[in-house]
Amino acid sequence: MAIENHYRSNLRDIEFNLFEVLRIQDDVLGRGPFAPMDHDSARAALAGVETIARKVLAQSYMAADREGLQLRDGTVSLPESFKRAFAAWYDADWHRLAIGEHTGGFGAPPTVTWSVWEMVVGANASLAFYLFGAFISRVFDELATDAQNVRFTRNIIEKRWGATMVLTEPGAGSDVGAGRTVARQADDGTWHLEGVKRFITNADFDCVDNIIHLVLARPEGHAKGTKGLSLFIVPKFWVEEDGSLGERNGAFVTNLEDKMGIKASATCELTLGADRPCRALLMGDKHDGIAQMFRVIEQARMCIGVKSMSHLSTAYLHALEYAKQRVQGPDLTRATDKNAPRVPIIAHADVRRMLINLKSNAEGMRALYLYAASLQDQQLLIADAAERDQLRREGDLLLPLIKGYYSERVYELLSQALQVFGGSGYCRDYPIEQYIRDQKIDTLYEGTTSIQALDLAFRKIGRDGGATLRRLIDRIKADLALQTAGDPLLRSRELIATAIADTEATLMALMQKMGESLHHVGLHGVRVLFGLAELMIAWRLLVNGMTAQRALELGVEGESEGAFYQGKIAACDWFCSQVLPQLSLNRRLVEQSDIAVMQLAEAVF
Repeated sequence: MAIENHYRSNLRDIEFNLFEVLRIQDDVLGRGPFAPMDHDSARAALAGVETIARKVLAQSYMAADREGLQLRDGTVSLPESFKRAFAAWYDADWHRLAIGEHTGGFGAPPTVTWSVWEMVVGANASLAFYLFGAFISRVFDELATDAQNVRFTRNIIEKRWGATMVLTEPGAGSDVGAGRTVARQADDGTWHLEGVKRFITNADFDCVDNIIHLVLARPEGHAKGTKGLSLFIVPKFWVEEDGSLGERNGAFVTNLEDKMGIKASATCELTLGADRPCRALLMGDKHDGIAQMFRVIEQARMCIGVKSMSHLSTAYLHALEYAKQRVQGPDLTRATDKNAPRVPIIAHADVRRMLINLKSNAEGMRALYLYAASLQDQQLLIADAAERDQLRREGDLLLPLIKGYYSERVYELLSQALQVFGGSGYCRDYPIEQYIRDQKIDTLYEGTTSIQALDLAFRKIGRDGGATLRRLIDRIKADLALQTAGDPLLRSRELIATAIADTEATLMALMQKMGESLHHVGLHGVRVLFGLAELMIAWRLLVNGMTAQRALELGVEGESEGAFYQGKIAACDWFCSQVLPQLSLNRRLVEQSDIAVMQLAEAVF
């Protein structure tokens, strides 16, 4: 295969979700902040991004992994192929897609924006993170003062500046509140930061004139923990009040991490205020750092979940392509017949098992993340504050599922995709081995899976006594009731109903166990997160199946279209029958759990 053409997109399935299931053309496109984008322009944008993703962004994916990066005198040099792809993206103005019209953008809704991200990050995960500036411009638009917006927001967009989020420190890791980077206010009202940050994605790269770091630091005298942190704007080159560039600021990359994957993404140690002052501005002129940074973190978590899903989708399509071409062995029912013809491996039962499992998971994950994106659409359209808050809570509850479940499960499923190739998959002739290396980080950054599980249990479910979750489950129950005579999804409906009962019982059992010890949440939180994610995915697969069944009843043109819709029903049936039964086991394990492992002496391990 030609390594520069590794990416296999699935624009047909993206459009199915957007325009047939969610029907964003009816009540989203052309309305409110999305007025600049109608149905035709949305489809054109998706097609245009799909083309540049395949033909330009994807071409440097495997080569840049082997070439890597160079750090010289605090500057990170990118491969030339990355610089060309970066320029092509900006030259075509795709960075404006998700930006509001009032700041020079095209006003795409989140459903379209996240669909675009799926294609970009699937085509080239390392390159995608260098395009983060446009997203940070939206954060400025929301949080910055008017004066700060004059200095930064338009410049980030018009001058193609880079941007980063800077949280982690060597001695703190996931315990962000233990950070020791300090901020001292100078006589001129700016702040001077001192400290060392670690694992900072793309903290430097040499194809932009400036990079804007959003840095969490603790002003002198502020409280310990996360509540004492503030968010600071730290430019690589100081930005004057009129938006022009000043002198080099005291934020320098002092190390590049040597990583397992995403090797062409600069994961940096960033030293602040060592050799010269690191000047900064307080975001929004108020000390509200962790809340402000969570506006970035929440979007970053969604980014990572979609990244995992996109790796799975392209890996599945590679495996499917290979299975149709690779001829090996006779059909199992004729294994003893020496004269039996050899068949493509897609004819073998075990390969089919893996392929339908990959398909149902990839399509189910896509359906769920786009449903979550549709909640974001509605938040920006609805005027009623209480209704907006309810939608936000529902989207927030889905976020740890998308980030935590996708990242963990996809790592397992990519191994299954590689298995379809046999020994060939272990070789660099095919991109699956790089997908696995590039995707593994998704389980680790932006909050490990355990952190996602704790967030789900304590903040997303516990904070309102489960009311938000009950609203989502009621929505599932309403869809379960929409069955018809001869319904091909009847078995799936029954299995989802059982899964709801298991989920409710599991959560009740965990709540009771928490009265004994919070260690039960630590031991079973990930299990609960997985089970709830699988219930939500099954629901969205059911909705996809219902949509496909209606299309088939109305009649479709062409064999391929008929097969596409039949595939939706098959994917739902497989996932519900082969994955959802795990929720019954989850229930028993939580109900019967104890904390004996927490009482073992360390020497036992």
